[in-house]
Amino acid sequence: MCGHRNRLTYEKDNGDGVTTSELFRADGLAKSYPGVRANDNVSFSVAPGEIHALLGENGAGKSTLVKMIYGLVRPDQGRMMLGGQLHAPADPRAARASGVGMVFQHFSLFDALTVAENIALGMDSPPPRADLSRRITEVSAAYGLPLNPARRIASLSAGERQRVEIVRCLLSNPRLLIMDEPTSVLTPQEAEILFATLRQLAAQGTSILYISHKLDEIRTHCDCATILRQGRVVGTVSPAEHSARELAAMMVGAEMRLVDRSGRQAGEVVLTVAGLTSAAGLEGTALKNVGFQVRAGEILGIGGVAGNGQEELIAALSGETTGRPGTVVMDGRDLSSQGPEARRRAGLLAAPEDRLGHAAVPDMSLTENAILTGATRQGLQKNGILDHRAARSFAERIIAAFDVRTPGPGTAAGALSGGNLQKFVIGREILQEPRALVVNQPTWGVDAGAAAAIRQALLDLAGRGAAVVVISQDLDELLELSDRFAALNNGVLSPPVPTEGLTLEQVGLMLGGAHGMEVAHVAA
Repeated sequence: MCGHRNRLTYEKDNGDGVTTSELFRADGLAKSYPGVRANDNVSFSVAPGEIHALLGENGAGKSTLVKMIYGLVRPDQGRMMLGGQLHAPADPRAARASGVGMVFQHFSLFDALTVAENIALGMDSPPPRADLSRRITEVSAAYGLPLNPARRIASLSAGERQRVEIVRCLLSNPRLLIMDEPTSVLTPQEAEILFATLRQLAAQGTSILYISHKLDEIRTHCDCATILRQGRVVGTVSPAEHSARELAAMMVGAEMRLVDRSGRQAGEVVLTVAGLTSAAGLEGTALKNVGFQVRAGEILGIGGVAGNGQEELIAALSGETTGRPGTVVMDGRDLSSQGPEARRRAGLLAAPEDRLGHAAVPDMSLTENAILTGATRQGLQKNGILDHRAARSFAERIIAAFDVRTPGPGTAAGALSGGNLQKFVIGREILQEPRALVVNQPTWGVDAGAAAAIRQALLDLAGRGAAVVVISQDLDELLELSDRFAALNNGVLSPPVPTEGLTLEQVGLMLGGAHGMEVAHVAA
């Protein structure tokens, strides 16, 4: 039985003299796609003022389920009830009109437009621009997710873009709010502020359907959790009464493996970065004299609040931006003036944060996306002619090795769930056996089991002698993976320090820009 911190009394005659305390109910929902049974006889309910989690592995059917609630797809069978009335929205506009709002995991924003312009596009009846800008400022500040309505989306970090999606949805005051991985690009502090807001909304009667792979987050903040496995409901529990490992076992049907850090030893210096400086770009963050070294078999973790230069750093390391002051040297070879393809040939690979549009092309198949970075190192082209059979084989190896849930390598990247696409993108780079690998947010939006698998794959890669740089906002992830830790603050990278013995208090100081003596003083 679930424990409901904020559950309100809500009674409505459903037409046959029976009253209900449910705001939303799904009965026997089913949805199939070619080769995939996404949802199979799914039934569950959400009470008013309840924060209700949907848990499941990537590909378990969570996204399909909430898309039916939001009117993006129609169920093949079953029915939904909202507030005691039949809920069968023909499209998202109808769903919003009935009081359903949704914050998507993947951003649906236009880079060339401002925050206010993007939010107006997502509203059915936007107010005058001045009034809307004022409301954006008020609401975003109240939720602790400040936004400047006049800034262009292209200038925002992933975390700031997520704020736009959240604020756009909350402006419509929904009675059922669906949130798909809303904290995946938020700092712990930002996430706590968001949860305070969600609890306030729940206390006022708003029901929240919450998708997240952060099990400790679910245990702390959610009243109920419905668990999906292979499209079916396998249970509804009170998450606070179960450990994270128990919830993960329910999701996957087996005990979750622990990450194994053994078998690694640092060797010679592989990657040396010195004096790296870059322009801020369009309202971005300039890198300021960034330098570090990474040895063979070593993982360097770089943490930082969103928007402090992470995107600029990975672009400079991958070769997307060149011609700026500073050097990038690998195994004694200066790659500073080389672009991405030359760096890949040399063994320096990178996986950016934005998996849909940057790391992968949505409308291209997985096979075609495998070619994008693997053509040279995997021998997928000869004399300028692509070897599609070899490319398909490479894509199939990625799918098998990283348990990517998809009908096959011909599937478009945009058709995959966010977590499955993330597994594909990270797997594509790891299977190329890079000499040095730089990844940004490697487990963003993946379930607990898949996150453990990705982290283990990074550890194994380092164990085979690669130098690995992990840029992440997940501090637990960095402390689990890294041999040394550095913080990026306003484009300045702190001197890396050994992770062993590092406390969260020290990490917090480093993220805030306190380095050297101040951090050492805390450790004393």
